[in-house]
Amino acid sequence: MLPGVGVFGTGEIANVLVPLLREKGFEVRAIWGRTLKEAKETATAQNVSFHTNVIDDVLLRKDVDLVFIVCQPFLHAEISVKALGIGKHVVCDKPAGLHQQDALKMVRASQYYPTLISLVNHPLRFLPAFTHMRRCLQEELIGPLPEVVLMDVRVQMGTLFPEKYNWMCDAQMGGGALNLVGSVVDLVTFLLQQQAVRVHGVLRAYTKTTPAINGIRQITAPDFCNFQMELASGTLVTVALHSHTVPAKAFSQEVLVYGSKGHLVVRGGDLFVLKEGQPKEEAVYVDVQDLHFATNNSLLPRPYIKGLCKMVGALKEAFGSKESSWVKAPVSTAATFEDGLYVQAVVEAIRKSNESRQWQRVQLSTDAPLNHDQIIRYARMSTM
Repeated sequence: MLPGVGVFGTGEIANVLVPLLREKGFEVRAIWGRTLKEAKETATAQNVSFHTNVIDDVLLRKDVDLVFIVCQPFLHAEISVKALGIGKHVVCDKPAGLHQQDALKMVRASQYYPTLISLVNHPLRFLPAFTHMRRCLQEELIGPLPEVVLMDVRVQMGTLFPEKYNWMCDAQMGGGALNLVGSVVDLVTFLLQQQAVRVHGVLRAYTKTTPAINGIRQITAPDFCNFQMELASGTLVTVALHSHTVPAKAFSQEVLVYGSKGHLVVRGGDLFVLKEGQPKEEAVYVDVQDLHFATNNSLLPRPYIKGLCKMVGALKEAFGSKESSWVKAPVSTAATFEDGLYVQAVVEAIRKSNESRQWQRVQLSTDAPLNHDQIIRYARMSTM
């Protein structure tokens, strides 16, 4: 028996996630939205029987054992900690809260409840092209991992901002390009198995208004991000991301890894290799998978949707064990809350670098860990 699912959120991800869960055999029992109107509209559109704007109404349902948190980032820590505290499995969308303090609360809660699943949704880890790229790097197809000298990531996409003003337009609420940067930072760690020691970044908010957002409020979230990361081994990672591509649904992604004996490159969902002495690139993996449900109207990039689909499939395998309530192996490569904390540290360093115009060291929070009583107290205070 697969666990019943509660979904927190009513945006683009929720509208893609619910059909995906159903396709894999999960039953979506409840939808939560910031307002009752939003929750009702999404529940009606997705044919979910129960909707609410009260967090506890979902968490306290006996038929909900797994929650997906795909709402506004400032609620991620609150819902995650409460859900784990009452025995629910948690998959939280990126980012892990608004800052390291949020992510740290999530990490401590997951450590106190190790028998529960606690993952961050970084779907690129499950995209087949990147799982194959990781395997090629481990097999030293382009040379030993320590001899990887450069990684170059370029992402171009349509506008990040909705027609009506919401949290995605506000930098303080976690909106803009930095949300996507989190997935790129996590992808680097997943592929090279190294972490950044210092970063240098530039953020810009070129889009101030849209035809529908043309009043007192202005967009403050960045739509352009360019940064460099120096890893512990000296490997340099360069990332360029912008959201000015026309039309709005256009998406282009290229990830190159240069080793001592050639390079690997993922373009879209396809993987290619060029070894020393070869005249041209050879295909290692070509993505021919078609999604079996309607995503044509979604603004989410298709590689992210396909990665999310693979992750939901891995969760199905994890809960499909007859020997125990769940097994770790199928989701062993997924991002944990600890990974989410590291990503927050890198993103904060990028913000500081943008302000100081200097290289910044990546520093994980050194706050004292929360004990069990503090976690329970935090969960209770969140309901007040």
